[in-house]
Amino acid sequence: MIELYYWTTPNGHKITIFLEEAEIPYKIVPVNIGAGEQFQPDFLKISPNNRIPAIVDHEPGGGGAPVSVFESGAILLYLAEKTGKLISPDIRKRVEVLQWLFWQMGGLGPMAGQNHHFSAYAPEKIEYAINRYVNETARLYAVLNKQLADKEFIAGDYSIADIAAYPWIVPYERQGQKLEDFPNIQRWFEAIKARPATIRAYEKAEAFKNQALDIDKSRNLLFNQSAKTVTN
Repeated sequence: MIELYYWTTPNGHKITIFLEEAEIPYKIVPVNIGAGEQFQPDFLKISPNNRIPAIVDHEPGGGGAPVSVFESGAILLYLAEKTGKLISPDIRKRVEVLQWLFWQMGGLGPMAGQNHHFSAYAPEKIEYAINRYVNETARLYAVLNKQLADKEFIAGDYSIADIAAYPWIVPYERQGQKLEDFPNIQRWFEAIKARPATIRAYEKAEAFKNQALDIDKSRNLLFNQSAKTVTN
């Protein structure tokens, strides 16, 4: 059994998609980030960076004590290696998956996240910041679109690279993007959207919609953290 500490963010969706694809039994432990539950001491023991998602694997390979993992990319890689699914054992194919997994973790996710922040959540609309991140998001979309020109999925076969990237493309309109400008992404996006595991994963999120974030009330918790948040 996998315990998944989860909220309905792109990074949270990555893990439910994987678990549904791999048909691994799991239990969702909701962590309402708008209510500050990510700062609870018990959660910080699992995720010291006070971010979701995180997992606890109660049946790790080789037995022994449970294993906890935080950071969505690390979780995807851990689960892929544990199950032997959604990553190839072939070294060349494996490297291709890992490159694009880290591309998402270091590029698409952070840049789209800043795009969301300055376009939708920042109390001041700073034109330079909005243009910077909308344009960088577009550049990253173009990179992905080019990669998909001759491939069904990012690394050839469907993998954790696709699972990592897809939830960050879902809010493309909020990012100031149009999928018709990136036809290879559009084809890829619709294919993943239609997968039964993806449908099930997003259906799981519906249970938490009534607890949607109130940004005005949650702004300090989500956007005004500092070193004192960690040390106090």
